[in-house]
Amino acid sequence: METGPRTLMKTNVVVVGSMNVDLTIRSKRLPQAGETIIGGRFSSGGGGKGANQAIAAVRSGADVRFIARVGTDAYGKDLVDRFTSEGIHTEHIVHDPSYPTGVAFILVDEHGENSIVVASGANGRLSPDDVDRAADEVRTAGVLLTQLESPLDAVQCAIRIASEGKTLVIVNPAPAQRLDGSWFRGVDVITPNKVEAEMLTGVTITDDASLSAAARALLAFGIPTVIITLGRRGVFLATARCMQLIPSYAVQAVDSTAAGDVFSGSLAAFLAEGMPIDAAVRLAIGSASLSVTRMGAQASAPRRSEVEEFVAQWGPLIHKGMEDALPHDRSQSL
Repeated sequence: METGPRTLMKTNVVVVGSMNVDLTIRSKRLPQAGETIIGGRFSSGGGGKGANQAIAAVRSGADVRFIARVGTDAYGKDLVDRFTSEGIHTEHIVHDPSYPTGVAFILVDEHGENSIVVASGANGRLSPDDVDRAADEVRTAGVLLTQLESPLDAVQCAIRIASEGKTLVIVNPAPAQRLDGSWFRGVDVITPNKVEAEMLTGVTITDDASLSAAARALLAFGIPTVIITLGRRGVFLATARCMQLIPSYAVQAVDSTAAGDVFSGSLAAFLAEGMPIDAAVRLAIGSASLSVTRMGAQASAPRRSEVEEFVAQWGPLIHKGMEDALPHDRSQSL
């Protein structure tokens, strides 16, 4: 494979991922096994990790193209129409006549904690052929963003094509799965949460030392930039040159359903612009922090102007010492 400088000159983001309809009930607490709780508020909206991240990216200023599958049912049509209204390019969303659109059932308690069950439907049919048909888009993108909610052969196909085109590859390894480190060949940035980092590395994270050990294990996979999201605590940013905990913002959470998706989608948009990694992470934390103050998955993703105003209230974007951890000329760190 050809190697050389990988310069971020493009602003578009391609997302490969899932699209679901989210059916959400908010109640005082989550039920125990076998328990029925009476009383709650129901809402429905667009969801799926890939779709959530695409919405976050486009609202953060990126030109977004989405690769996915939905059913030919009313749910699928509605989801694609919503994407079009957001300005997301939908020509690579396949309408599958044999499988229904994916559905997620979400319970949210009064503290914003959630429990989710997903029926993947057409999402589970996304294929390498679907990705290959969009190969030119992937090769010429500034950033490819993907997750593990779609079939892994399709995800790996997208990573391979992106690597050939010198496209920056971000993988949000969710839902948590056990994968060999070699699976992540070609990945530039990984954004696991604590549980996902533990599952991938076998390191139980209980303190700062074990957090650093998990980050080093992910770096040993050959991934140049590791970003472990830690909820209210913030994120742990690690490269071969330095490690740093970047704190989150103090907000009153009402629904944390899509916080990780908003972070990854916003991060992709900011890095596609060539923004230094620390600034991109700080803004992405701001996006995620604002999202948990709102109900819903896609509905909670904030606009770029909101995030910049919110973050500006908390001080400068750049933390000294991390300004060029991911330089615009990425040959220095890859």
